Amino acid sequence: MEPGTALREVTATRYVTPLRSGGSVPGVVEADDLGTYVVKFTGSAQGRKALVAEVIVGELARALGLRFPELVLVHFDPVIADSEPHQEVRELHGASAGVNLGMDYLPGAKDFTPEVAETFRVDPLEAGRIVWLDALTANVDRTVHSSNLMVWPTLGTVPPRLWLIDHGAALVFHHRWDGSDPEKAYDFRHHALGHYGPDVRAADAELAPRVTEELLRAIVAEVPDAWLTDFASPGEAREAYVTYLHTRVRASAAWLPTEFPSRAELAAEEARRAARTQQGRPNWLKRVPDLHGKPAAEQDWSVHLG
Repeated sequence: MEPGTALREVTATRYVTPLRSGGSVPGVVEADDLGTYVVKFTGSAQGRKALVAEVIVGELARALGLRFPELVLVHFDPVIADSEPHQEVRELHGASAGVNLGMDYLPGAKDFTPEVAETFRVDPLEAGRIVWLDALTANVDRTVHSSNLMVWPTLGTVPPRLWLIDHGAALVFHHRWDGSDPEKAYDFRHHALGHYGPDVRAADAELAPRVTEELLRAIVAEVPDAWLTDFASPGEAREAYVTYLHTRVRASAAWLPTEFPSRAELAAEEARRAARTQQGRPNWLKRVPDLHGKPAAEQDWSVHLG
């Protein structure tokens, strides 16, 4: 879909399952176009600004040639999820009747974990493009601990590729318009792709000229009016996003991240952090195993956790 084309609209016909790894508790649904989507709900704790960020950053990524699943607007009737056993999830559905945001489901995709990253090769220019997009859009949630990247496909003869997902935490400036600085630099030393030697300067030279006011206006136009509530009108809100991002892209010299620690440096830093944590724990607690998750080899990659 070309930027500026309205997002396709579908109607959810079957609720499959919730995804519980993220605070927003998205759900997998089937729709009347026979597609399967991961749906982020308007009633989630993150609010509609997270959906605005998903649309703007995701569509910008696609316009710049990065791999990002198609977004659709999903008409959702909570009645189709009446069998959901958990009350808090049912309450989320009840607060989300109407139009929500869906992302094309990637069957069998794997999370880009540190274990996967050990054997997966990423070209420095591709890494640079992704880091550059995250820096432009102030996406602080693509780290070595939470990559929000998927490897797909994982079967067949097509080589696996990196796919971007989950940009709800980006555009941090829209949470405080009056205190935001378009030239602000963010700390991307722990970016999920930092140890691949991302060529952010080449990415800046390639991508910055393409992020024009025209492109930004076309992308922001895809956000539903009902999700733009910061200003007196949706038109004013759209203009604010365009102005901020266009100003920021022209100031890339001020925020372009160029220093990234190596794998060894990251491991050493993590060891120091763990040691400091252990020093502050009583002896009995130091013997308690980590019960917060399974080893990567035991995790179920059959659904992506958006």
